[in-house]
Amino acid sequence: MATDIFARIEHSRTADEVVHQIEVLVLEGILRVGDRLPGERELAKQFDVSRPILREALKVLEGRGLLNTQHGGGTFVADVIGQVFTRPVMELIARHQKATLDYLEYRREIEGVTAEFAARRATEADKALLTRIVTAMKAAHQKDDFEEEAEIDVEFHSAIGECAHNIILLHTLRSCYRLLAEGVFYNRALVYNLPGARDQLLAQHIAIYDAVMAANPDAARRAAQAHIDFVSRAMKDAERSGDWERVSKLRLQQRAPDLSGSGRLSRQKQSEAAE
Repeated sequence: MATDIFARIEHSRTADEVVHQIEVLVLEGILRVGDRLPGERELAKQFDVSRPILREALKVLEGRGLLNTQHGGGTFVADVIGQVFTRPVMELIARHQKATLDYLEYRREIEGVTAEFAARRATEADKALLTRIVTAMKAAHQKDDFEEEAEIDVEFHSAIGECAHNIILLHTLRSCYRLLAEGVFYNRALVYNLPGARDQLLAQHIAIYDAVMAANPDAARRAAQAHIDFVSRAMKDAERSGDWERVSKLRLQQRAPDLSGSGRLSRQKQSEAAE
């Protein structure tokens, strides 16, 4: 993690000011879940506050559930996203197909708005980050590395959320992607394995990227919604082909004895015995 994101406290140098600055960094998505803060000495130096003031601020933030301090292991940003859906609710959602359809419907609308905002608001630094992510996405695609490609997929959509510069959208989307990454709604590997799906997904991501880079809000919204429409169709196709494969295997298993000559011979003997 970059250590130059913390700014010197300019005025009274109180714990409240340190607390406020770290809260804003978490709220804006600059500090993310699991990020480790610099050591106490270095952090106090960057804020230009005494170590007792820093300790007081960190204690307040830990009490608010924003930081976790591990004895001898450092201070980390807490899992502030995972609490949006409790584990029982996540498991309940996973058992009911309608929840998956509602999830995709929700993502279609919210990602359309997010991409539109991103095209309007993305800064040069935002665009530089997006370019790095898309470059990595293309490289993973060339390597045919599903795990890496799927991970960068989530990173790409998260970055679009950051480009929208709307705090509520940002954290809502991160919660959605957490559920996606954990496979609560559907198995992304099934979608990726459909013929031609990986190429189409890459092209869709690039279309969103191009629209944001060109500052074209309408095109960005259309590209984001077309992407989710494709995912919805691909998911249904994957489920159907999975069912077909399951049924085909059962047929093969059931008919295997018949297709070996011994099966026919056995039935012939049974028929002769009956006569």
